[in-house]
Amino acid sequence: MELIVEQPAAQWYKSQMELDEGDSLRIYVRLGGCGSVHPGLSLGVIKEEPRKAGLSHKVDGVNFYIEEDQLWYLENKSLTISFQEQYEEIVMSVS
Repeated sequence: MELIVEQPAAQWYKSQMELDEGDSLRIYVRLGGCGSVHPGLSLGVIKEEPRKAGLSHKVDGVNFYIEEDQLWYLENKSLTISFQEQYEEIVMSVS
């Protein structure tokens, strides 16, 4: 199980959320949306410092992380966050 944030995705988040080096971005489970793992749940992001990170990946000076108590969502799989340039959107894939 791991968290992979591709560089183009990290750059998109830095630009869109006005993140600076040293900032942290929490990936969390939220109600609603089109998640591929658990029907009725999806992943969201918020600028927030970690309390007890279960997985993390630092890219371009930004710490992307998932809290330990949210790891159940991944079902022992990995999360890859990428940016699709042709659609100008973020894709979160659990595999």
